[in-house]
Amino acid sequence: MATSMLGSVRGPRPFGLANLFHRQPPRDAWERVRRLPGPSAVRRSVAAASGPGIPGSHLYCLELLRKRDYESYLCSLLFPAECQRSASALRAFNVELAQVKDSVSEKTIGLMRMQFWKKAVEDMYCDNPPHQPVAIELWKAVKKHNLTKRWLMRIIDEREKNLDDKAYRSIQELEDYAENTQGSLLYLTLEVLGVKDLHADHAASHIGKAQGIVTCLRATPYHSSRRQVFLPMDVCVQHGVSQEDFLRRNQDKNVRDVVYDIASQAHLHLKHARSFHRSVPAEAFPAFLQTVSLEDYLKKIQRVDFDIFHPSLQQKNTLLPLSLYIQSWRKRY
Repeated sequence: MATSMLGSVRGPRPFGLANLFHRQPPRDAWERVRRLPGPSAVRRSVAAASGPGIPGSHLYCLELLRKRDYESYLCSLLFPAECQRSASALRAFNVELAQVKDSVSEKTIGLMRMQFWKKAVEDMYCDNPPHQPVAIELWKAVKKHNLTKRWLMRIIDEREKNLDDKAYRSIQELEDYAENTQGSLLYLTLEVLGVKDLHADHAASHIGKAQGIVTCLRATPYHSSRRQVFLPMDVCVQHGVSQEDFLRRNQDKNVRDVVYDIASQAHLHLKHARSFHRSVPAEAFPAFLQTVSLEDYLKKIQRVDFDIFHPSLQQKNTLLPLSLYIQSWRKRY
């Protein structure tokens, strides 16, 4: 894998957003981005809401995204107006599930929370959702767009399996996890957008895998601080790297080569997703806006020669809102 994948990263085609400004964006692009609802506005709205129940449920979801998944928060604001609420509900649902693993001290408690969401989804399809803000918003999205229950349940099931603190045995296992979580989330997002297209589904599958791989890489410094390593063991073994090397934040060539191979796989999935670009309906592109932040991370990690612990990788991209807006305007992913 190392030979074939490495060429895709270090070859003539660079990572990043070099082609983003090939067409001139609108002159007032930055001004439009500045008019998007900001964090303080969302906080004030949430505080003014009557509570986390039905009246303030949408604002609760936005605030959850702003705090826990800022990139998804920005992307949801760029969806068509009639889809924004449902898109943010799906992403908030994903955040609720994703944070279970890090917020519980015992696996049993995590399993209980997952069981709550399984029952909540079942109840949504019986028009009897629990009085919980994310569940209320998700129920509205289910009713409005006739969302497929199978994808929602698959996300929960996969998150439940992942409650064990074990490294992925292989990069294939990591990709399967990403497909069942991020991929399923994208299939649901396409349903929100009213897109039923095979090419869009193929693109969603590859983007979902890229998202899962990049998320695993981005979380490595945090996990290592908790003495945990989840990077695929097969790639580590191939380069003679142990989990202890990551726990010690070793920066030698072998450790960088592990990161190099994994990042290359994410880049390859983005490349495959873009090969369907001309065949994917334009209506699907908002679902794929997060390719901007994925590519931004891959570009930054290449710039620091795949040092996964480099401080610059922890810094927020202040131009991300503008980059997302321009990509949305160009209808590209």
